Amino acid sequence: MSAKFEIFHGKNDEFYFRLKASNGQIILASEGYTTKANCQNGIKSVKAHAGDAKHFEKKVTSNSKFCFNLKSSNGQVIGTSQTYTTEQSRDAGITSVSHNAPDAAVVDLTAHTA
Repeated sequence: MSAKFEIFHGKNDEFYFRLKASNGQIILASEGYTTKANCQNGIKSVKAHAGDAKHFEKKVTSNSKFCFNLKSSNGQVIGTSQTYTTEQSRDAGITSVSHNAPDAAVVDLTAHTA
């Protein structure tokens, strides 16, 4: 299995995407979008920005865990990572997004719904 973006409907009826690594682990997730087209544009933005380290914001949570955001050129967050226990694992997550996102296929899990 290779890396892929999945578009899906949330319980709040908004559209979301998640980037899964080849092992099936979610390495980046979006906020909700009101339309599928906006969600697809979010994926395009991830693909465009993931290859440049300056777009990754490394963060430490209040309980001393590690995560990151991927930001667009205008500073808007377009994807957020899971929480990691070490800086090294967070940095490996960034590397994974950088390598996987640009060529990842997009799977629309909402295609069978109205």
